[in-house]
Amino acid sequence: MDDPVDNKPPSFWQMLHSVMAAAFGVQSGKNRARDFTHGKPGYFVILGILFTAVFALTLLVIVKVVLHFAGV
Repeated sequence: MDDPVDNKPPSFWQMLHSVMAAAFGVQSGKNRARDFTHGKPGYFVILGILFTAVFALTLLVIVKVVLHFAGV
């Protein structure tokens, strides 16, 4: 199913997994090959931007909660 030789485009969850793995620098060669041969670049760009925004907002919320409980 996850074989890069398949001619199927990656599913949403496979693309999300690839974006998250690439963001943390642990993308496997097999998944990278699948993404470059069968994935659409626009989808990865959009998911990457959304992932970055959610990640940044999550960090912002964590910092605000910690500062609130610290009394700052």
